[in-house]
Amino acid sequence: MKLTILGCYAATPRTITNPTSQVLEIKNHLFLIDCGEGTQVQLRKSKVKFSKINHIFISHLHGDHFFGLVGLISTFMLLNRINDLHVYGPKGIKEIILIQLRAGNSFTGYNLYFHELESKESEIVFEDEKVIVKTIPLNHRIYTNGFLFQEKNKERKLNIEKIEEFGIDVVYYQKIKYGSGITLENGTFVPNELLTFDSEPEKSYAFCSDTMYDEQLIPHLAGVDVLYHESTFLENDLNLAERTKHATAIQAATIAKKSGVKHLILGHYSTRYESIDVFKTEAETVFSPVLLADDGKAFEF
Repeated sequence: MKLTILGCYAATPRTITNPTSQVLEIKNHLFLIDCGEGTQVQLRKSKVKFSKINHIFISHLHGDHFFGLVGLISTFMLLNRINDLHVYGPKGIKEIILIQLRAGNSFTGYNLYFHELESKESEIVFEDEKVIVKTIPLNHRIYTNGFLFQEKNKERKLNIEKIEEFGIDVVYYQKIKYGSGITLENGTFVPNELLTFDSEPEKSYAFCSDTMYDEQLIPHLAGVDVLYHESTFLENDLNLAERTKHATAIQAATIAKKSGVKHLILGHYSTRYESIDVFKTEAETVFSPVLLADDGKAFEF
């Protein structure tokens, strides 16, 4: 599981920072999460192949989280994209994007599907044999969702040494991976436990931006491997966090601790601060380990 931060600063783009956007690589999927201005440039800097992006998840309709979307959709068209593109976001996102495309007489040569969200309860928005994605209802000034990405590791790992010892043909490998035992030509049954190892633990990633401190998040985040939680403000600006429905670094760390997550990544920093290092310092008074997101930074778990 690899997370690449394209942008992680709040509100306005600057020459040295970008608004929210990130790429999650999980189980051979490449998911784009939020799409602030500058996302295309950051994708190129990070050498992410545009053609591999088939699913885009938008948390809410504040500009610093989706103003780059119509440009990316248009660029896909200019690059003669063929693959279907799925966009998951709040109700209204379809109308916004289609108005922009229609006004510019720009229409995609590929299928563009919008999955509009309006439920205030967690729901499954994507699922296949490898990954499941659920919404995480967030508490912000407008309708907002976070997203929980979970691996589905159904395949067991082959014990090649044992398989060769029993002389089992390669044509049975897939069957063995999915838990079956094998009956040999002499009638001996070999149970799956002798032929495989346990599968890798299923990894999970939760994206929570933007939101105020809200303990209703805890059941949705319980035990996740990696939590990205907004930390727009430091504790001495708690009043601003409460007024704008954002969170402080200490509040993010408190949610991480109470949820029992394994790693916390901070982001969505207000640009009022000269350095982001103090976010880590404050958060680690409550929880560890704390990682700091920054534009262009990649994490592998």
